[in-house]
Amino acid sequence: MTAELVRGQNHPLSETRLEIRVSAGTPVVALVTAADENGTVRGGAGVAHPGAPVLPGLEVSRQAAADHRLAVDLDAVPEAVHRVNVLLTLPGGGQGPARFGAVAAPFAAVTGLDGAELVSFTLTGLDAETAVIALELYRRQDAWKVRAVGQGYSGGLAELLADQGVGQARQLAATVEKAVAGGLARSVAAPPPRTADGSRSRQTTAPAADAGQGAPAASPAATDPAPAPSCGGHTSGAPLQSPSPDGAPPPRTGGGSTHEPPADPRPTAPTGGPIDYSHPRRQATAPPPPAPTAPPAAPGRPAQPVAGDATGWSMEERLYNQVWGMFEDLARTAAAYRSAVDFADARRDKELDQALSDPRSRIGGQGDAARETARVRHAELVDQARAALDRDLAQLTVESEVVEPALPTAYAGWDNPVWHGYRVPMEIPMAVRLGDLRLPEAPSLRIPMLVRLPLERGLWIDSGRSRGPGGALTDEGEARRLAMEAAVAHAARLLAVYPAGEFGVHVIDPAGTAAGTLAPLVGAGVLATPPATGAAGVTDVLGELTQRVDLVQMAVRAGAPDSLPPGLDTAEQLLIVNDFPHGFDDRAVTQLRYLADEGPAVGVHLMVVADREDAAAYGPLLDPLWRSLMRLTPVPDDHLADPWVGHAWTYEPPLVPPGSQVLQRVLTRVATARRDWNR
Repeated sequence: MTAELVRGQNHPLSETRLEIRVSAGTPVVALVTAADENGTVRGGAGVAHPGAPVLPGLEVSRQAAADHRLAVDLDAVPEAVHRVNVLLTLPGGGQGPARFGAVAAPFAAVTGLDGAELVSFTLTGLDAETAVIALELYRRQDAWKVRAVGQGYSGGLAELLADQGVGQARQLAATVEKAVAGGLARSVAAPPPRTADGSRSRQTTAPAADAGQGAPAASPAATDPAPAPSCGGHTSGAPLQSPSPDGAPPPRTGGGSTHEPPADPRPTAPTGGPIDYSHPRRQATAPPPPAPTAPPAAPGRPAQPVAGDATGWSMEERLYNQVWGMFEDLARTAAAYRSAVDFADARRDKELDQALSDPRSRIGGQGDAARETARVRHAELVDQARAALDRDLAQLTVESEVVEPALPTAYAGWDNPVWHGYRVPMEIPMAVRLGDLRLPEAPSLRIPMLVRLPLERGLWIDSGRSRGPGGALTDEGEARRLAMEAAVAHAARLLAVYPAGEFGVHVIDPAGTAAGTLAPLVGAGVLATPPATGAAGVTDVLGELTQRVDLVQMAVRAGAPDSLPPGLDTAEQLLIVNDFPHGFDDRAVTQLRYLADEGPAVGVHLMVVADREDAAAYGPLLDPLWRSLMRLTPVPDDHLADPWVGHAWTYEPPLVPPGSQVLQRVLTRVATARRDWNR
């Protein structure tokens, strides 16, 4: 199954002879650069372009075209090359549109020699850019991974090449344009049509509407959502999608290539390509500084991990990538262990069936000997698998012990000492921690669940009855209290990680049952308005936020953001709805669904505290609402699934330690900063 990547996400490559297919709604020029471990391209000789289309192991098209096939043979790439970047640029000279924002979002796919897609990436969010880094292929511990980059450059190909360290970038860009204009090349055949079950349809005649950020995104992904490094050995966990409540099926996982490298270093058949990655908000003029390097390991001992040992333009981004790399490592080492145990079980059963198929062998010592032999072989296989798992878990545990104390406040747990020195930030962070994830094979190893900001999906805090840590079933009142406490903790964290005045929180509590739980927010004075109660309160708040969504949407679509009313609060807004659907009539339910669907794209986010069974009277009417929200629980629960191997991950909410005053201190500082900002 194809792994559909979002910007920044990476994925292991199971093959080394690949084809990269590019499809756009207009002719584009495709290039490939070969860079060292620091991402620097050593001169024009490290660039494959229409005028010089071949590098060792790499070949590009000789002309501008709406569809490209680029050949990649990673076994033939020189050892000094650690990164292979796939670049797209619009041809100059009035031959096409002036910017990527005026055409359909380009689509890139990495396929094997059999044509099966391994990963795909749609380059959304481009506007004035005329050149873009689409994908990056990079080495990681003798294996190759691909990363979705999607970083655009409004200064064109010359600016992009200069950013990669290419000398005389402007002259090289002019050479490329001359080669394209001169028609140095052959036609490039369009890729074969996609099968109905293996791909999605794509719009190629008009720009794709970008409704907002790509979420995880929200499926551990999500979203970052990704490669399959050996445990403890990754250098770049990409932004993954957050865990999917619906348990999305896993894409193909990585593995060793089964193809022998060709004798000729030039690929003889089209093959797949790399993905590049850079911070979506970054306007770069220089390559990123190298990540911290771990000290060499003693012979026979694992390498000592280093916090921030991942790619990125800042320590925050490196830690983000490293955390999701740890998540990927744990997912795949557990998958390998489970697969090995399943194989051992199947082999034992097969051996027993073969040995005992003859009725005569069931009598006497022959049958006992066969059973004992099968048992011993089974135990050996399981022990080997467990030893490999334990080795990987030990390395990941050491890495977790190094990374956790180094996390910034947005990524840190409430028990992290970093909160004691909390200051209201000046910028919005890349992501926020919404809890922890773990697997039954390693109950003590917890991976932070990081979700990109701004949120692309609303949150559903499930207040249904569930089993607590001791296995006891919570009663209805206790479940609702725990759910609302979790909602308050999530809201406090979101308030804490946004700059002053850039995030507001509204609360709807129709029956007023959450007054005690809301006390930290109300007492600190951080709510935009007092909690709304009763039917009138529900109507007022939903009407206000619905109107805000309508106004911002109209302004954005008209390209006139300055036309918004002067008194409109343009800060991000979070609406907490307690005890849904009690107190909601049909009109209010419709407004809530509208906010869930349309709100995130214009800065209005939803957090619903509800028991789905309570809404059963609405029938399937609310099913789209539940599906649009990311389900979180107030107690540990194994309801999240990753998109690679489909593990059921146990989610643990980010609860404040008992007796701690950290929440009150943080909210007090948020309130103080807000008052200072309003003066």
